[in-house]
Amino acid sequence: MERIERGEFIEHFETERLRKDGSRVNVSLTISPIRNAEGKIIGASKVARDITARKEEDRRKNEFIALLAHELRNPLAPLRNGLQVMRLTSGDANAVAQARAMMERQLGHMVRLVDDLLDISRISRNKIELRRARVVLAEVVSSAVETGRPAIEAAGHDLTVSLPHQPIFLDADLTRLSQVFSNLLTNSAKYTKRGGHVWLSALRQQNRVIVSVRDTGIGIPAADLPTIFDMFSQVDRSIERSTGGLGIGLALVKALVEMHGGTVAATSAGPDKGSVFTVTLPVLESVSEPGERDPSEDTRVARGPRRRVLVVDDNRDSANSMAMMLQLVGDEVMVAHDGIEAVETAAHFRPQFILMDVGMPRLNGLEASRRIREQPWAKDLTIVALTGWGQPGDRVQSRAAGCDGHLVKPVNLADLEKLLAELTRRHSTAGKQ
Repeated sequence: MERIERGEFIEHFETERLRKDGSRVNVSLTISPIRNAEGKIIGASKVARDITARKEEDRRKNEFIALLAHELRNPLAPLRNGLQVMRLTSGDANAVAQARAMMERQLGHMVRLVDDLLDISRISRNKIELRRARVVLAEVVSSAVETGRPAIEAAGHDLTVSLPHQPIFLDADLTRLSQVFSNLLTNSAKYTKRGGHVWLSALRQQNRVIVSVRDTGIGIPAADLPTIFDMFSQVDRSIERSTGGLGIGLALVKALVEMHGGTVAATSAGPDKGSVFTVTLPVLESVSEPGERDPSEDTRVARGPRRRVLVVDDNRDSANSMAMMLQLVGDEVMVAHDGIEAVETAAHFRPQFILMDVGMPRLNGLEASRRIREQPWAKDLTIVALTGWGQPGDRVQSRAAGCDGHLVKPVNLADLEKLLAELTRRHSTAGKQ
C-alpha cells in the first residue's frame, strides 16, 4: 500500500487465489494508482489475469529442458568410458571391438535425440517439406522395422508384422512416413516389459489404409489419452527417465501423419493392459507397378579409384578423424583448418573433392568455396558442405556458394560415399553432353 501511496506502478505481481469451488488459480496482478485532476491519489486499480495455463506450460518446458540435459549427458559417459577402454586395451582386439560397438550405439542415440529436436523445431515453424512420391506401404514398413528392430530385440520382445497381400500405394515421403512407424515401434518397445509382444498390422478399407501398432506394455491411463500427442507430454516421468527419450516422439508422429493427410489415435484398456496406436492414411488408386529402383539409392556404394580429398574444418579433431577415415579406405587426403588455408591448399593440392566446413575463422567455408570456384582448375572439382547447419536456408546458401552437395554432421561414411559417387556420376554425365 505504501508503494501505491507514493504513486509507484506495480506490475506482474504473481500469486495464487482460491476459486469459489475451492480450486487454486495462478494470477498475475497489476496494481496502479488512480489520480484525480489535481494529481492526488484517490484510489487504486487492480487487474488480475489468469496465468494458470502459462505456469503449467512453463513447468512442462522446464521439466523437458531438465530431461533433455539428462538424456544428452547419458551417452557422454559411455563414450568417454569407451575411449578410455580403447586407450588402455589397445592390444586387445576383442575389447576394442566391444568398446567401438558400444560407442557407435551411444552416438546413434545422441544423433536421434538431436534429429528429433530439429524436426520438432522445423514442424513448429512450418519448415518441413515432404518429398512425396508414389511408394509402397510394405517398403515404408520394412524401413521402419529395420530402424525399430534393434530396440525391440534388445528388450527381448517378439515382433509380428501383418500386411495385406496386395500392394498398397501411397503418395508419401518414404523417409518421413517410415519415421512415423519406427517411432511407434520403438515407443512400444520402450514401454513394454522385457519379453513382451509388439504387433504391426495393416488393413485396407476402400480409399484408406489403417495401420496399427499394438503392444503388451504398461498401457496409458485414461486421463492421459487426450494429451498423449501433445508437445512435452509425459505419461509417467519415472518411467520416461528409466527408459530414455524426450517424450516428443509422439508429437512428431502426429505432425507427420497429418502432413500426409492422415490421422493418428491412441487407445488403451488402462495401466498394464497395453496400447494401440492407429494411423489412418489415404491410399493412391493407381494400380500400375512401381518403377525400377535407381541404383544410386542403394545403401552401399561401390568404391571408385583412389581420390584426392581436401578436408576443411576448424575443429582439428573433426578434420583429422575424417581424414584418417578416408585414408583407411584408400584416399589421398590433405587437411586445412580455415578458409584461407583451404584456398591455398586447394591451389597446390588440386583435389578432386573438398569436404568444406562452413563456420570457420579468417574466412568462412562459403566464401572459401566461392574463391575456389573462381579458379580455372576448379571446373571439375566437387565441393560438399559438411557442417552442423542443416536448415533449408543453409542448403540454399551452400548451393549459391558453389557447393555441389550438403551433408549435416555427424555424417555416416556410407552416406558420404553415396553422395560422392552420385556427384561423380552427375559430373561425368554433364561432361559428355
